[in-house]
Amino acid sequence: MTVKIKGMRCNHCVGSVRKALEDIEGLSNVRVDLDRGEASFDGQVPLEKVRKAVAGIGFEVVEEAV
Repeated sequence: MTVKIKGMRCNHCVGSVRKALEDIEGLSNVRVDLDRGEASFDGQVPLEKVRKAVAGIGFEVVEEAV
């Protein structure tokens, strides 16, 4: 799954988002792309769980990328 993330501006942001997603049980192979403003990962978890984890560190999942 790939999601668009609003608010990432630097590599520190990328690291924070990557860690927040890696901490979600059931997700693996987390990749965060600053230039595209996206995070992608493998695993089956509710999108709301991803939204909450990202919001908890000050960013926003704005949509699921196609």
